[in-house]
This record gives sequence, C-alpha cells and structure tokens, in this order.
Amino acid sequence: MPTIADRIHLCFHPAALLQLAALCLLLLGLTWPSYAATRSQPPVDQELRSWLVEAVNQADSFEDRFDAEVWLVDMSARISRYVKDDQERLHILRSAHREAKRAGLPIDLVMGVIHTESLFQRFAISVVGAQGLMQVMPFWKNEIGRPEDNLTDIDTNLRYGCTILSYYLERSKGNLSEALARYNGSYGKMKYPNKVYAAQNRYLD
Repeated sequence: MPTIADRIHLCFHPAALLQLAALCLLLLGLTWPSYAATRSQPPVDQELRSWLVEAVNQADSFEDRFDAEVWLVDMSARISRYVKDDQERLHILRSAHREAKRAGLPIDLVMGVIHTESLFQRFAISVVGAQGLMQVMPFWKNEIGRPEDNLTDIDTNLRYGCTILSYYLERSKGNLSEALARYNGSYGKMKYPNKVYAAQNRYLD
C-alpha cells in the first residue's frame, strides 16, 4: 500500500501547482489568536508515513463553475466571522474542498475538523507544537523528507491533514469516531469526535 509520506511527496509537482493556481484565478477572478491542541507526538507509523509520500495531486474538485460558486459563496458566509480577509477565506475553502475530495473525505467533515482544531486560523500553534488549520505535528515533515514545508501554508497543511485523517479512517475500517480519536491522539475517547461532529453540522449543505 502506498505510504502516507510518499503520497504527500508527489502532491507538490510544480506543473500541478501552476495548473491549480490558474484554475483558482479562472474560477473566482482573484489573485493570489490560536486554538491549542494538546496531543503529544506518537511513535512514527511507517504506513502513515508512506501515505503522505504518495499523496497525489488532483487538478480540481468541483464538477463545474456553477457548483463551485454556489458552494464557495455559501461557505464563505459561514466562516466570515473567523477569517476576515476575503481572498484568504476563499483560498482556504478551495483548498479544503480539493483536499477533501482527493482524500475521499466528506467536505463537511474536513470543515468540522478545521473548525475544531484551529477555528480556521492558519497560524494556530498548539502547546505541543501542532501547526496550522488542521494542527499537523511538524515531525511529519522530516519523516517524508520535506523539512522545508511550511505547515502554516494553507495548501500544505490541508494536504497533510486530510491525508492523515484518510489514513486513520482506513486503518479504523471506516469507524469515523475511532479515526477522529486517532487523529487527535485520544484513541478510545469520544470527547474529540463529538466536538468534530457538532462542528461538522455547521457545514452541511
């Protein structure tokens, strides 16, 4: 099975990034306080590491421009209280939608995780050093051979976070509560999954 580290490694091909940037500009005509998680660094899961390395970029996640505009306008209004800058807010939403689809995750679930982890604050850093929108632990950068990656970068953080959550969902054989608890480092407890479910309801279509 491809490793978590291998999947992420393939996601940053320059041509793919240029294609994504051009698509974002075409789609919407745009140019381009901290929530503290408390999980500790787990032993490195080698299968999860390989998933990250193999994460493959997809060009886009919307079926057409109309679907994109409807969803983006709706969700932009819902998170405007947390992200004041219009361009940053739309960047977060486009990237979250793309990465959720790539990882096979419901977008409302990913939005719920972001809400719970950082309240959409891209520079959030926890007391144990987890960073960004989905509070990714920085040791993963060295594990996949990308120490230069910036986990406060919107696209990078969502790529890591969605890939990791997707891996835990597969490892948990589809048990979402277990996968969320593993993601949070609180395996066997329901406090974190219940918080995500409550936040997820805010972002259902």
